Parts: sequence; C-alpha cells; structure tokens
Amino acid sequence: MAHFSNKEPTMLTPEQVKAMIEGVAKCEHIEVEGDGHHFFAVIVSSEFEGKARLARHRLIKDGLKAQLESNELHALSISVAATPAEWSTKAQ
Repeated sequence: MAHFSNKEPTMLTPEQVKAMIEGVAKCEHIEVEGDGHHFFAVIVSSEFEGKARLARHRLIKDGLKAQLESNELHALSISVAATPAEWSTKAQ
C-alpha cells in the first residue's frame, strides 16, 4: 500500500522536473512545462524501445516514486513517451 504525504507540495521549476526525469532514463529529447505543481512532459528515450505505452509511463513514474509519494512532485502527465525513431516520424 502506498503512503502519500499530507505535506504541502514544493514549487518546482520545469528544469528541476526535467532533471528528475533525466535521472530516471537517458533522454534524447525532453520538454517539460508546468505551473510549479502540475507538469506535462514529452520524453524521447531509446530506453522505451520494445516497451508498450503503459510500460514506458511506468518506467518514468516508478523512477519518480519517492518524489511523487513525498509530494515533492505533485503531478506529472506524460503526454508523449516515444522512441527516437517514433519521434523523428512525428516531427516530419
């Protein structure tokens, strides 16, 4: 059973959240936007190769479990989790 903190979330910058994500997976491209509490990310990583969409999201969220449970990072929505090949196709 997960234990979530009642403590007030810290105000983070998109750069701080980007660094957290880069600590979980080697990213070829990453974009993070947010208001200090809620963040949206576009993540391109070769570590996503061979993984289904849900597994890609779990890779990142599981790696940030401590930050999410402590409320250091309140909310992260991964809008894109793509491999470099998928991203280059989308970019064209």
